[in-house]
Amino acid sequence: MDSDLRHYLAELVDRARAVLGADLVGAYAAGSVGLGAYQPGRSDVDVALVVAHPVAGAAKRTLVARLRHEALPCPARGLELVVYRRDVARSGSPEPGFEVELNSGPAMPFRATYDPADRPAADGRFWYALDRAILRSGGLRLLGPPAADVFAEPAPADLRRLLSTALRWWLALPLPEGDGPAPGAEDAVLGACRALVRVRDGVWLSKPDAGRRLADRGEDADLLGRCVAARHGGPPPTADEARAFQRRVLAELDGTH
Repeated sequence: MDSDLRHYLAELVDRARAVLGADLVGAYAAGSVGLGAYQPGRSDVDVALVVAHPVAGAAKRTLVARLRHEALPCPARGLELVVYRRDVARSGSPEPGFEVELNSGPAMPFRATYDPADRPAADGRFWYALDRAILRSGGLRLLGPPAADVFAEPAPADLRRLLSTALRWWLALPLPEGDGPAPGAEDAVLGACRALVRVRDGVWLSKPDAGRRLADRGEDADLLGRCVAARHGGPPPTADEARAFQRRVLAELDGTH
């Protein structure tokens, strides 16, 4: 972890503690930071805060005001922060269950959501349970007990359903059509790889590591190699290649292949 990111996360935790006090019982870096795949200039900073009790409305708004990019400049593309109650984090619920969600950064539209019911369905309500599942095995502790003691995965049937729902969401995203490279297609493919590795092997890996694992087994090695390289400046795959791979993965998740 580079020094800018380390200092940013330390300041974020200090500010959150100043707002939430003793009710803040844990803070964890998730996503690419937690899974060791953070790329400066490309990755987001994903953070989960865990509180002992529901957060009052005024405290929610104060937390957003103190942590948004304009108040605490994010050194990455943006901050994606979610606050969960401790009982929700431990429950394995497939529901969103968050107290506060904040998206804010130099290359990210600002959004603050204070109730899961206000989350647009089109943006996906499956992310949160999946993120908590990943946090259980790949959360980097910033404050509090180890992530494995705080977060739980959904039941196997719920997890598989959530992964399929996420893949359908990815498939619905527009990609540049035609025979040329489609920016963003690499993430669509590697996201499908992560889901497939979790179902087959029972482990959560970063998107690039999941792509490498499947490529090392000889599965779509050329496509997956190009997708990993695209994250470092190489050309992305075409939309048709990405869609075909995603559909094959979805068929396996749904048990129809």
